[in-house]
Amino acid sequence: MKVTLLNFTPAPEKTVVLAAKLCYSDSNISQLEEKIKGVSYEKFLGKILNMGHLSVLEHAGFTFGIEGISRATSHQLVRHRLASYSQQSQRYVAFKEGLGFVTPPSLKKNSGIAKKFSDTAASLHNFYKEMIEAGIPAEDARYILPNAATTRIIVTMNARELLHFFGLRACERAQWEIREMAKQMLSLVKKEAPFIFKKAGPGCVSTGKCTEGEMTCGRPDEIREEFKKL
Repeated sequence: MKVTLLNFTPAPEKTVVLAAKLCYSDSNISQLEEKIKGVSYEKFLGKILNMGHLSVLEHAGFTFGIEGISRATSHQLVRHRLASYSQQSQRYVAFKEGLGFVTPPSLKKNSGIAKKFSDTAASLHNFYKEMIEAGIPAEDARYILPNAATTRIIVTMNARELLHFFGLRACERAQWEIREMAKQMLSLVKKEAPFIFKKAGPGCVSTGKCTEGEMTCGRPDEIREEFKKL
């Protein structure tokens, strides 16, 4: 898996501060730059966000390039509808030379099962190539490909949706692959907007309270320490 931050709103925290300042100021837009000079972004944004005025976060967008994840994970990812996606097509791209497969860690603990998984994936890809070579359209040959097949996708989310995404998908209760992807994404955006994403993560990190009830992992202190290091 490889996650890259391809692009983002320049000075994302300044952009959010400008948007928030406008809401509570009688200044015209050309005067806003002057208005925020000397303003502590952390103090101002902290006040705004504590009020629940989260819509201002939607002015900061982040675009990621993600590759090497399985189709099982990309199917989960695109359920987050307040985002934009462009995914490598299995309909128009014929994977004649090679196609990666993601092997779940649980399988790797059993060498016999792991080998059968690998052999089955290779067999499916060989049959896929046989169909392509026989003139079967890629859009039909792809029906044999499993959820383990890797994909590439470009994703754009605004900061507000990212906070929601991290709350769900960075949690220990999330599926292992999308959790790892979410943590890599969070590590990247923290460098560009450290205050906005300072407390981003599952409930035990963002609010100090687990949201999973009886399904809790029971390791809130350990999880908090992990996210401090991202």
